Amino acid sequence: MGRIFLSILCVCAGFMGLFMAPAADAARITDAAGQVVTFDKPFTRIISLYSAHTDNLLAMGAADVLIGASKSDGAAELPRFSYHDGTERFLAARPDLVLIRPMIERGYGRLVSSLKARGITVVSLQPGTVDEMMDYWVALGLLSGHEAQARSLVSAFETETRRIHEVTRTVPEKRRVFFEAMHGKLRTFSKGSMAAWALELAGGVNVAEDAVPSKGSNIAIYGKERLLAKGPMIDVYLVQQGRMNRVTREEIEKEPGFSLIRAVRKGEIHFVDEALVSRPTPALLEGARRIGAILYPTLFEPSIQGLATHGQ
Repeated sequence: MGRIFLSILCVCAGFMGLFMAPAADAARITDAAGQVVTFDKPFTRIISLYSAHTDNLLAMGAADVLIGASKSDGAAELPRFSYHDGTERFLAARPDLVLIRPMIERGYGRLVSSLKARGITVVSLQPGTVDEMMDYWVALGLLSGHEAQARSLVSAFETETRRIHEVTRTVPEKRRVFFEAMHGKLRTFSKGSMAAWALELAGGVNVAEDAVPSKGSNIAIYGKERLLAKGPMIDVYLVQQGRMNRVTREEIEKEPGFSLIRAVRKGEIHFVDEALVSRPTPALLEGARRIGAILYPTLFEPSIQGLATHGQ
């Protein structure tokens, strides 16, 4: 997932930088597909086909420009759209921008091409790291006319990150964690992923830092043999739970060989909602707080609160 590059084209001076541009200037972003999108004014009729896009736009106060969301979004008041829908359904809604992610572009290229052929701007975005995530928020702010709010979101996120770090940095003996992404083939999160970042911020030590991600993904097949070799040192078995991973506690406890994992023997199997650790939204901080409360409950009491998602 390539870093999202943001710039402002200054018509007169030719200087490139990140700032609120006067009306005479054009904004430009380069999306995940390498497409350069230049626009003179923000888009005002946006359909989002990825729940993270929707959540972030709502978090920065851009509900006024959202006219549609994906069927998995929580924004119930918006009309629902899917990449399975025909082009005509999109055209009937008269969007000026459709936001997608690379998976949609790869799997439903015919729809994307059809929308573009009819004059609708289609932008593919999906950051892979926390640094990219903050650039991505600014990109959404530029596209929607909420750049100042997007930058405020970034600033608040950075402030809360520092605050949580101050809580966990002095933990004398940090707990060692295996973070399961998907139970099949025992997949975990690779170093640098957002989930691994949340675990580290929460004060956990990732025992699978040596995991090598699959191409184009931040998830890595770790394998049972390698996991069990580290079993005696694992204090907490942490599980991402959601549509990507529906494993139960009982399945983990009964997995052949898992009695060699110290955390499993001691009942230290814990679950965290995938929406809090795998999506590039402000809720990532809540994911870090939830993990922190699992690892160090006396440090993460209910009073440890911070940046909230739009619905909180």
